Amino acid sequence: MMKKLLCVAAAALALMSTAAVSPAAAQSVADGSKDHPLRVLLIPADGGTESGTKADYTPVFNAISRTTGLQFDLKVGQSYGAVVEGMCNQLADIAFFGPVAYVQAHKRGCAQLLAVGVEKGQSVYYAGMFTKADAPIASVRDVKGKRMAFGDVNSASSFTFQIAMLLDAGLDPVRDLAAIRMTGSHANSLAALTQGQVDVAALSFDSYEKAAELGAVDPKTIKVIAKSMPIPYPPLALNSKLPEPLKARLKEAFATVHKAPGVTPEMIRGYGGKKVDAFDTRFSEDEFNVAAEKLALLTDELKGRILKKAAER
Repeated sequence: MMKKLLCVAAAALALMSTAAVSPAAAQSVADGSKDHPLRVLLIPADGGTESGTKADYTPVFNAISRTTGLQFDLKVGQSYGAVVEGMCNQLADIAFFGPVAYVQAHKRGCAQLLAVGVEKGQSVYYAGMFTKADAPIASVRDVKGKRMAFGDVNSASSFTFQIAMLLDAGLDPVRDLAAIRMTGSHANSLAALTQGQVDVAALSFDSYEKAAELGAVDPKTIKVIAKSMPIPYPPLALNSKLPEPLKARLKEAFATVHKAPGVTPEMIRGYGGKKVDAFDTRFSEDEFNVAAEKLALLTDELKGRILKKAAER
């Protein structure tokens, strides 16, 4: 009972709203009309700010509104886990997930793929480990004995894949790292590195490139220690309980939005607000097996030990 109550509380926080609407009632009225817009919940991938994260995806949802007449209400969850709970507690109709968070929601039967961004014919991105340019760290093995910052515990590219890299290098994240910091986001982890609070930061290359473009970090002062294997692009997903005709309408809209009249290339944006060429609505669920495999390495026991170490001061 307590676990269920905590899940519902997390879902409510995810919406960052004080509206007292029951999940059942909310699900029945969200139809894409002006009075009852479809509720879109976004993971706080970069920075975690409401305005910054919403700005990444507002252009493409505006484009979908232009082509379909459907209305959307975008909100940002307080954590990756809160977005999963928001979707699974029927408090969201569409969500932007990280690959690992999507696998979690899909396994619970509450999310199915809507679309993934396509850039230069591919729908992948990469996780990385970053350090100061003058640091005596050249490989994953050199991270032993160093302080490391991670983003959200449910993030593929700021936690899961970097932990997998450490394990593949024969390192125990708890035993072999001098300190672990869980910062909550990619941008916060990079900031911890630049401010000298840690020696290594875990974040995605997209997030790093965004920070460099915004002037938040000088690329000359940072170097890459490791780059992950290709990871399936962070997806947009549909609530599994949406009416099938509405699902089909949304999929068609995302599949064709890049060539719709009145829609400019600047409006076709994906993860990190980065321009993409199009959205793929036929992306295979099987592509997320790689995320599921890495997630399987993170046993509850290991995750618990990591979080316990992160709580140490």
